[in-house]
Amino acid sequence: MKLSFHGASQGVTGSCYLIEHAGVRVLIDCGLFQGGHEIDEDNAEPFGFDAANIDFLLLTHAHLDHCGRVPLLVKRGFRGEIITTAASRALARIVMLDSAHLQEEDARWRARKLARRSKKNQEIPEPLYTRLDALESLDYFGRVAQYNQPITLVPGLTAMFIDAGHILGSASIRLCWEESGAERSMVFSGDIGNSKRPILRDPTPPPVSDIIVMETTYGNRAHKALAPSVEELYQAVEDTFRRGGNVIIPTFALERAQEILFYLRAGMDSGRLSRNLQVFLDSPMAISATEIFRRHPECFDEETRTLFDAGRDPMRWPGLHFTAETADSIALNNITSGAVILAGSGMATGGRVRHHLKQHLWRENSSVVFVGYAAYGTLARRIIDGAKTVTLFGEEVSVRAHLYTINGFSAHADCDELLAWQQHSCARKTFLVHGEVEVMQLFATRLKNTQIVMPKLGEAFEL
Repeated sequence: MKLSFHGASQGVTGSCYLIEHAGVRVLIDCGLFQGGHEIDEDNAEPFGFDAANIDFLLLTHAHLDHCGRVPLLVKRGFRGEIITTAASRALARIVMLDSAHLQEEDARWRARKLARRSKKNQEIPEPLYTRLDALESLDYFGRVAQYNQPITLVPGLTAMFIDAGHILGSASIRLCWEESGAERSMVFSGDIGNSKRPILRDPTPPPVSDIIVMETTYGNRAHKALAPSVEELYQAVEDTFRRGGNVIIPTFALERAQEILFYLRAGMDSGRLSRNLQVFLDSPMAISATEIFRRHPECFDEETRTLFDAGRDPMRWPGLHFTAETADSIALNNITSGAVILAGSGMATGGRVRHHLKQHLWRENSSVVFVGYAAYGTLARRIIDGAKTVTLFGEEVSVRAHLYTINGFSAHADCDELLAWQQHSCARKTFLVHGEVEVMQLFATRLKNTQIVMPKLGEAFEL
């Protein structure tokens, strides 16, 4: 059994791990690296393995940094089987198509920029992959995984998907194989969810396993308590409206957008927020994801199922507007006060939120509310870290809006939950991934009775 690391190694994005056993090659996730321009170049580099030789791709969930290079994998020769849960399959479709659209738009923008320079023999920019590539990759989605039901990949090698409670359909994946007459096992955590959140069930603790490969995104901190975080959101909305501005919330399309809608609706129902609250979900992908949420009640927790059964859809009310069309999004520029605008992307690396930031960052009466993780190198992180100005669409924009960073909404487990997850596995060897180096080092000091490895990109291990 050989394990090699091709993403999210001493970094937070680009999850991709390769298992080789008895001539079979199994890939766990194939995500995009996210961040600055140099990160974009990393996505175009070779995988570190031959895509045509991969037999199976197991997807933990549909976030871009876990599934965003799947179309590229197919483009470079993958012809194996992709296995994931039904909800992840539906979400991955819209995530990959949206990413392909952005890749195409970026390539066209770079081509126009080069054309204006009138350089001869210049190389025409190509997108990392196209929407046609994304559609083709859907042909390789095969069996649908059910939680806690083993799937035989080949005789002697099985995979089981375990509810990770992170986003709709998310899973940790346990591989089991035979070695010297004994059963061995390894668990890939994927992204572990934050317990006691609305909408989804809590993460299922991992079974006892020999080896685990686990994320450490928040391995150095405890999240804020949920109730104060919700109150802070309500206070930000009230204060902004009192100043006569709008609230801009850079929002991840999967889970975070739906959770914020859940709490805004709850605030209206309780009387904490005005029942006439006007909210605009300005993200075609988040709108599609919200519809997919409604189709997968098998992932809901009891509280959310009860709301739906009672006819109280927590993600739909008269004051909620879905602005799918570009013209509708542009029209939001005419609303100068009294609106909450949720727009992607959560790290402000692309999408419509950048247009809204250009309109509102310089306005002292408006607010920008960050409700999720922002990786180094992203626009969101620069704003959070105190940048006085940022560049948007070639224009320098002053940062004068009120800024809120509310960490309590994280869909990731915090340090204590991560520790409990690791201890439940009783693993003799623990690989730490999907975290910043300093965070992993701090988290490692809390682990006991396990060999700790923090693999580098491209590093391989015989197990």
